[in-house]
Amino acid sequence: MVARGGGRPHRLFGLAVSGGRIVTAVRRGHLAGWAQRNVVRANGCGLSIRKLMLAAIAVASLAGMMDVAAVAPAAAQSFTYNPLPPRPKPPRAANDGQMLVQATEVDYDYNNSRVSAVGNVQLFYNGTSVEADRVIYDQKTKRLHAEGNIRMTDADGKITYAEILDLSDDYRDGFVDSLRVDTEDQTRMAATRADRSSGNYTVFENGVYTACAPCRDDPKKPPLWQVKGARIIHDQQEKMLYFETAQLEFFGVPLAYMPYFSTPDPTVKRKTGFLMPGFTSYTAFGYGVEVPFYWAIAPDMDATFNPRITSKQGVLFQAEFRQRLLDGAYQVRVYGIDQLNPGNFAGQPGDRQFRGGVETKGQFALNDKWVWGWDGVLLSDYYFMSDYRLSAYRDPLGSFLNLPTEAISQLYLTGVGNRSFFDARTMYFLSFSGNQQQVPVVYPVIDYSNVLNYPIFGGEVSYKTNFVNLTRNDAAFDPITTTANTNGLCTMASADPLARTPTQCLLRGFPGTYTRLSAEAQWRKSYTDPFGEIWTPFAILRADAINSDVSNQPGVSNYLPVGDTQAFRLMPTVGLEYRYPFINVQPWGSTTIEPIAQVIIRPNETYAGKLPNEDAQSMVFDASNLFSVDKFSGYDRVEGGGRANVGVQSTTQFDRGGAIKVLFGQSYQLFGMNSFAVQDSINTGINSGLDKPRSDYVASASYSPNSTYTFSVRSRMDEQTWNFQRFEAEGRANFNRWSVSMLYGNYAAQPELGYLTRREGILTTGSVKVATNWVVTGSARWDLQANKINQYVLGAGYVDDCFVLAANYVTSYSYSAGTTPPVLSHAFMFQIGLRTLATSAASSSSAGIQ
Repeated sequence: MVARGGGRPHRLFGLAVSGGRIVTAVRRGHLAGWAQRNVVRANGCGLSIRKLMLAAIAVASLAGMMDVAAVAPAAAQSFTYNPLPPRPKPPRAANDGQMLVQATEVDYDYNNSRVSAVGNVQLFYNGTSVEADRVIYDQKTKRLHAEGNIRMTDADGKITYAEILDLSDDYRDGFVDSLRVDTEDQTRMAATRADRSSGNYTVFENGVYTACAPCRDDPKKPPLWQVKGARIIHDQQEKMLYFETAQLEFFGVPLAYMPYFSTPDPTVKRKTGFLMPGFTSYTAFGYGVEVPFYWAIAPDMDATFNPRITSKQGVLFQAEFRQRLLDGAYQVRVYGIDQLNPGNFAGQPGDRQFRGGVETKGQFALNDKWVWGWDGVLLSDYYFMSDYRLSAYRDPLGSFLNLPTEAISQLYLTGVGNRSFFDARTMYFLSFSGNQQQVPVVYPVIDYSNVLNYPIFGGEVSYKTNFVNLTRNDAAFDPITTTANTNGLCTMASADPLARTPTQCLLRGFPGTYTRLSAEAQWRKSYTDPFGEIWTPFAILRADAINSDVSNQPGVSNYLPVGDTQAFRLMPTVGLEYRYPFINVQPWGSTTIEPIAQVIIRPNETYAGKLPNEDAQSMVFDASNLFSVDKFSGYDRVEGGGRANVGVQSTTQFDRGGAIKVLFGQSYQLFGMNSFAVQDSINTGINSGLDKPRSDYVASASYSPNSTYTFSVRSRMDEQTWNFQRFEAEGRANFNRWSVSMLYGNYAAQPELGYLTRREGILTTGSVKVATNWVVTGSARWDLQANKINQYVLGAGYVDDCFVLAANYVTSYSYSAGTTPPVLSHAFMFQIGLRTLATSAASSSSAGIQ
């Protein structure tokens, strides 16, 4: 580098500038000594090094005001990415207020008050670097001019490219030619020219914006999507981008034209303004258009107003308020509509003028182990959410297929320790089926469990408790015969309520109040003897205190004693589990065969079938719970009597990968009363395979030859005939570009539970990656008994780092007992998303008798 001044040349290889003076010469030796003796004062020689420093800051400011991210050359007004040849990575300058200037040559023109840096110019200041072929600062005009392969990198990693840059030294005004900006968040912007004025406004001529990366194979190829504008105006103070005469292109092909639109710049995380509209349709309200408006009230709160304009029912008002506090957050949503045509819902709860609802939820932390929160909902009628396809309490597929669910209002407190858990909550269920009086109110339900950190008698000790109090106004009956379903014998409106008998109906929910406190303690220890046998003795003590007040509604006395009932149930249990694994090692792998036997001794279940059953209604006996001490799913029932569970388990592991696992076994009632043979209000254990002295056989097998294929079967066979009572076979395959699965199910009739005929069907699913980012999916469910496909789904989607496109079509048939024809439902869902700009969705659904 050559420095000229005062008529005699001085060669310098680097300058460090601080406080307006040169303080250090980079090159060592005699030149360093010269620099120490000849310090150039900024104002003393007529040149302002300070101005040069400010001009470098101006370069950083110009890129900072366009904090939008990476782009390509804009001469052709398209993102044909053509990166510059890489330069040696410059050293990172410290944030110490000094500026380092490096160049092949630096000229000081004292006559014209101009300083020029030529050849591989590099400026470093407070973490920002500027590189160019030539940089000139004119003190008279107070402007910085840079040209040739300009590249600026700020402290955040954002890179700005340009061919010509001209700025005032206070960086309020200037222009940049052939601008391109790259940032770490992978958004891109380019323009043929950018003009800055008033220190706030930047106008990009022939601007292009995208959030897509350039094609690796062909950088000149247009990106997946880009937005072009004859002018793009950036208001730095408002942090807004305004597009004039804009068009949206996909793969370089214009698809949408917009004379004007605006969006917050990418530095903004929250900004008041309109969001992308959405579209939906349904027979009852016609076509609907939503235009959301977002209001960023404060850094800790916001609101969204989302009115839906419908073609048949008017305007559905929707609004949401959210606030985040130091220890948690909460939100409130409100809905309301003054229906123009209530008659479209004739004969339904929606046949009313005003409909609406309120929903709220929140959660707050008390400390690192305890949280409390709530969920709440209040609706004008139970069909409101489904009629207007509101998704607050429905999964997307269920919403379109009109599948009923329940909304929950609850208040809860939860704590989690290293080996303990506590949860207390009150719950109110809002039924979408209209039977609100048959839905229980739970206040409260409390669970606590803990495992002691120290052994007792050499074994592990754990305990758990459960308390529940619930009430229900009306009894809930389910039909189990075609006659009961056709004639409505099990409904509250039945003309002959006394016909509700266990042979016609199940008492799914009792009317009245039910309170139960349960506590259970368990001790367990395992040890291995010298022969390799594993012995696990265990002891359990379970106690239940129950108060039941059953209302004497018609037919209820056929199932439960009505009136007040107090009961205390004590269930001591001792048992022993025995395992003896045999291991055979071969050159191809190893096999472990493990006989398992479990003996359980306990008294009979007291009050069996004479108390309400609310939480133990599910009963499926298979290989997964063969060795469960208590096979009931909840606390309201407890397994009694002596029982033995026996089986054999085999595991084969291949050295080259793959494994086979098989389990086969049976359960025996040794003595006492078989709890599963006792008929309760919902016939929990009847037809379960355990309601006999010798249970049905259960078996499972799985085979995984490698990470690609998985095969499994699960079955339950009749103890006498070996006929399949339950059989499931499943196969899965996952390859690089596609995957497929098939599940076959065959289930015997269970008339005592309402399944009058054998159920048999096949469910298939598959997906294919047809291209790098394209996926096609599909599924179908075939009812082999009815010989009909009762549901199928077709979908396709494109996903990459800047764009999302998805479409799904769903058809489903809903069957019911009797002669009622199936209901055919159609649903179409569409979604498109442009990263950093917007996401929009559309949906349509319909239903009718097939």
